[in-house]
Amino acid sequence: MEQMPNIYSLQLGWQEMTMVAFVVLLLVLLGVLLSLYHRVVHIRNNTGGGTDFRLKRHVEQFSSEQLEMLLQQKRRGTVKQKASPLSKKAVMFIAGLSAGLPAFAQETTASGIAWGNAGIVITLVLIGIPVLCGLVLMVIKIRRTLFRYQQRQNDALAGELAQYLDGLSDPEVLDNLAERKAALEYTLTHTELTGDVPVRDKRGLIASPRSDVNLPIAALKKRAVRRPNIDSQLAKLVLWYIGTSAFWLLFGTTVGQYLGIKFIAPDADQLSWLSFGRLRPVHTNAVFWGWASLGMLGLGHYIVPRVSNVPLASLRYGWYSLILINLTVLVGTVSLMAGINNGGGEYREYIWPIMLPFAVALALTLINFLKTIARRKTTEIYISNWYMISAIIFTIVIALVAYLPFWQNGLGEVIVQGYYMHQGVGMWFMLFTLGIVYYFLPQQLNKPIYSYSLGILAFWTQILFYTLIGTHHFIFSAIPWWLQTVAIVGSAGMVIPVVAGTTNFLLTFRGAWYKVKDSYTLPFFLAGIIFYFTGSLQGTAEAFRYTNLIWHFTDFTVAHSHLTMYGIISFLLWGSMYAVVPRLTGQEPPQLTVGAHFWFALIGLLFYTVPLMYGSTLKGLSWLEGKPFIDSVVLMAPYWLWRAIGGSLMWLSHLLFAYNLYKMFRTEPQSNIVETALAKLTDKTVSTAETR
Repeated sequence: MEQMPNIYSLQLGWQEMTMVAFVVLLLVLLGVLLSLYHRVVHIRNNTGGGTDFRLKRHVEQFSSEQLEMLLQQKRRGTVKQKASPLSKKAVMFIAGLSAGLPAFAQETTASGIAWGNAGIVITLVLIGIPVLCGLVLMVIKIRRTLFRYQQRQNDALAGELAQYLDGLSDPEVLDNLAERKAALEYTLTHTELTGDVPVRDKRGLIASPRSDVNLPIAALKKRAVRRPNIDSQLAKLVLWYIGTSAFWLLFGTTVGQYLGIKFIAPDADQLSWLSFGRLRPVHTNAVFWGWASLGMLGLGHYIVPRVSNVPLASLRYGWYSLILINLTVLVGTVSLMAGINNGGGEYREYIWPIMLPFAVALALTLINFLKTIARRKTTEIYISNWYMISAIIFTIVIALVAYLPFWQNGLGEVIVQGYYMHQGVGMWFMLFTLGIVYYFLPQQLNKPIYSYSLGILAFWTQILFYTLIGTHHFIFSAIPWWLQTVAIVGSAGMVIPVVAGTTNFLLTFRGAWYKVKDSYTLPFFLAGIIFYFTGSLQGTAEAFRYTNLIWHFTDFTVAHSHLTMYGIISFLLWGSMYAVVPRLTGQEPPQLTVGAHFWFALIGLLFYTVPLMYGSTLKGLSWLEGKPFIDSVVLMAPYWLWRAIGGSLMWLSHLLFAYNLYKMFRTEPQSNIVETALAKLTDKTVSTAETR
């Protein structure tokens, strides 16, 4: 018999892999050095050009509010009226304001070195770890040193600017400042072209066009509005939920990235802890109970008190829940990699002693939320609370049903598994996330939800139909035929809540579509809503007997699960987190990396799901034609490659998300020179007035 070619074997030897790793490390170091160089150049530009030049540049950047503050100080006449040697220069420039990579050769390694030897590989790894850690610590140290240096420079410059502003006493200077303030406050009346005013270019917008405008890489988005009345302890709790959820997202998807690579290189390792059968549940459970669950509960702890208009009933319960869920995922991950699992079904691989803290955390959260809602100062219970409270109640019930041993024999276990698996997705993740959207989408659009009635219709019909569809994963199995039919009917009925919810969300956008281009949160919500419609109706299509016959047991199910859990849940959670974190910390994420996060995640998801769905359809049809099974395996090879490419883009987007969270979480914002100078001037004015 002719031997099949091993199309999945790892083609690169250890020597080539080492060289690739070395090149990747060099590229990373080059990127870090470029970042540090950019930081140094930025500091040099801020400190160069002489004192007059720097002071002029900062005065040019005064806003109308800052100019008003300065003019008020001068009008009070409490600042000492002494001539400044720079006053003449001030007249000149304030009046002007109103006017106008090395190539390198790779050495060939001696052929006698056994790069595949385990000892050499381990030695290289042991050498590389401290070197890499040292480089990371060095970069962190340099960045902190540069940050402190720039802070000192800013403080010194703020002092010079305050002293300079203190010496401004020339009436001509003050007149020019007033003119500059009026120019900054000028706004269009929207009647310039209607005939109510003469047609003339009063501001010189056409007569003197500027040609030195620096075009940004990406369009600037509107900044979030900080809410000053948020409890700092609640904000800390919410940020911890979001931060830990981001950690499990990175961990879980890193495992998923490795699993995707193993599809095209299954012999990449020979360790039992890293086998596909053990890592796959590590990936799914980490992103389910670590990323999505912690993210949802963190946002829930923010929403429930806000819409109830009362403080959270117990911050202590919130911290207990956070610790218990993280403990569950941590211990569960170790147990799964060690081969200790509950083999009864998907998504419940954690054994019951490990899953018990998660159930206790949900019970504490339910009590906490119910007490908060019971104390509400509003008459109605907002729809977000309906969705989130119901999701927690359903999850506690389905977890008890899934883990109690009374019906875990034979077909009973199969039926229970079907309901647990699907209601875990639909009645926990989907129901809770929809409640989050009903709060944050109207908030970001600054308008109420289109129809409260459509939301209630979607709520009750989802409870009615979604609780029936668990067994549609077991069509043509040994379970009763009537139970399969009930699941198919329930799947078809899911069209009602999906269409009602999607219609409600999209019509909320009506009259506010222009806001999407100016927001870095709304694109996440819009993508999640579209995936909610397409992914949910795709699940309905999969439930019918003929389509189930083609797609079941293929990677179509994998594509569908990512289209829903990733396209719906993750995108909506990201949009909500980008909406709430700046309001809690006062720090905005870099808009460029937020955009990169969105597009990498979206394109990566499409690269992941579309080829898998196409290839799986061909695979299922080949089975119906009776072709050899190995032919369908060979058929899927290029689509698994696309799966790895899409997964890599998705994983890269998660790194950007973690970076954005870091920028929003950081507690050492760069000091504002102008604000510091005005504060010093105000303090000096007050002290001078007190001495008089």
